[in-house]
Amino acid sequence: MNLGDVQLALREQGLDGWLFYDHHNRDPLGLRILGLPLDGHVTRRWYYFVPAEGEARKLVHRIEGGRLDSLPGVKEEYSSWQELEAKLAGMLEGKVRLAMQYSPRNAIMYVSMVDAGTVELLRGLGKEIVSSADLVSQFEAVLSEAQIATHYEAQRRLDGILAEGWKEMGRRARGGGAGADEFSMVQFLAEAIEREGMVTEHGPNVSVGPNSADSHYEPTRESSRAIRRGDFVLIDIWAKLAGRPEAVWYDITWTGVVDREPTERERSVFDTVREARDASIAAVKDAFAAGTPIAGWQADDAARGVIAAAGLGEFFTHRTGHNIGTELHGSGAHLDNLETHDERLILPNTCFSVEPGLYFPGEFGVRNEVNMMTAKGRAEVTGRMQTELVRI
Repeated sequence: MNLGDVQLALREQGLDGWLFYDHHNRDPLGLRILGLPLDGHVTRRWYYFVPAEGEARKLVHRIEGGRLDSLPGVKEEYSSWQELEAKLAGMLEGKVRLAMQYSPRNAIMYVSMVDAGTVELLRGLGKEIVSSADLVSQFEAVLSEAQIATHYEAQRRLDGILAEGWKEMGRRARGGGAGADEFSMVQFLAEAIEREGMVTEHGPNVSVGPNSADSHYEPTRESSRAIRRGDFVLIDIWAKLAGRPEAVWYDITWTGVVDREPTERERSVFDTVREARDASIAAVKDAFAAGTPIAGWQADDAARGVIAAAGLGEFFTHRTGHNIGTELHGSGAHLDNLETHDERLILPNTCFSVEPGLYFPGEFGVRNEVNMMTAKGRAEVTGRMQTELVRI
């Protein structure tokens, strides 16, 4: 954490300071931003206050007095709850508008880490608690050039794995032998990811026919559905470079049909999803080219409007996209005006997915997922873009 950069951001947002609080590692966002271990032995409450001007302040329990010694600032200690409240009031004296990992009405639950009782305590001290959501995006989701490079390397490797996966699936389906099923293809893709020096988590996913209508379907060895000629198939696959804690994920979804041409309905649904994807991409590209701020909900609306205009809004049951960083679902703005009203701005040097989908239970589902990377004045799709259903 660069204290000067944080203080500049606080002044730009008209805040008196950023108050970090933790107990039993309940706030991984704050721990990462402060550079503290995520698995530390934290049995007592601590506070760390970064004011917009001046020296940082620490408040720790005497039993764990060294907990924040790696951070700059003046330290005070407490033992009793009365002493904690008195010293907390003194530490924050003259400061009113404080950012915390809090979201009004839990609207952006991803940053809502502070418990209600702590917020009540601070309000009782006359403090106005505001959301740190945009600060978290700035200091947690913005990527370095080296991190951006890891994303593009993962993209290069994973695009190749997916292309080979489609070919292997076709060979197995036409051969009619062992391995022509969802779980076996998941194993094939996972092994390829490992060979290419990458890691994944809880995936990848291969969904056949009606299973593709479940946007979070995960095949198991016991439930795996066979892949046969004539089937509709969805592959959702994600990975990042192995052994690199700073590496950024690449996450894509494609769809195809085995040994046949798509039906008119499949083609129509795919085209609608593709157009929705492209509308969201265009909204982000246009905003960055013009230097106009764009929030996550606005990029979601661009895609959702296309699907609603086609009369299919009820079948688009999830957000348009999620932030991507060292975690697959990162801490920056999500493209979402359905599950949440995400007012966080999409910042330069951040990565996110664009993945509208339509799901028809008992039939099939189409999701078309790409990743985007932003920079000052521009935004781009980082990998291949599916323009028609794959013929497997």
